[in-house]
Amino acid sequence: MNGIDIETKRKLREMGAAPLLEALEAQDDTLTLGMGFGERLRLVVDEAHSTFNHAKVEGLIRRAGLRYPGADLRRLDLVEERGLDRQVIAQLGTCTFIERQQNVVFQGFTGSGKSYLGCALAKQACQHRIRAHYIRMPDLEEAWALASDKPQGATKFLKKYAAFTLLVIDEWLLDHPDDAIRSMLLELLERRYDTGSTVFCTQYAKKDWHQRLGSGVHADAIMDRIVHNTIWVDTGNHNMREHASMNR
Repeated sequence: MNGIDIETKRKLREMGAAPLLEALEAQDDTLTLGMGFGERLRLVVDEAHSTFNHAKVEGLIRRAGLRYPGADLRRLDLVEERGLDRQVIAQLGTCTFIERQQNVVFQGFTGSGKSYLGCALAKQACQHRIRAHYIRMPDLEEAWALASDKPQGATKFLKKYAAFTLLVIDEWLLDHPDDAIRSMLLELLERRYDTGSTVFCTQYAKKDWHQRLGSGVHADAIMDRIVHNTIWVDTGNHNMREHASMNR
């Protein structure tokens, strides 16, 4: 669509309508010859909206901090050999579990692809324009320690991590959390209960969690906020890092 004057371009950019302007300038007059104004406008808006949506999704993926930004649920290796249920994976990919505020646990041996699956699920959520975030448990503990030393730091920390619609915690219970970390986890999971979904990637089976959480009342309370509304996925014992290195 030719003939857009400089002042009109300036106004469109000022209003944050750069994708619309780009779509207007890209429209080929020879291909739209004979179309009415409404039809041409619809094509322009469709193109601009597609560009806007792509940028929105890419921004969500970038800010999610994924360990494996290229992870994709549609491209999983050795699905049957690992004992993964394609139907369960496909259902997770719809992100309806997030609408129901369900949690997900990926549990399996070291190197079995838990982190990849967690990142793939977070990326899928971003593609549904859902705000997601990935963090390793050691990094979460470090962030809590730094926040606790600042005025209102603990409150801001909890508010931040409670706000993600989907939170992926990798290396869950890799170390035995101390009293301060157990208190933080209880408060964080309490705030997220019935408001968001949390994905836990861990090498430890559910039967081991209580002991690793200290076996006390905090362990009881943390477990209570996780286990009753959770989809459990066993990632098996195939070493996917070894598999990936052999296929390079």
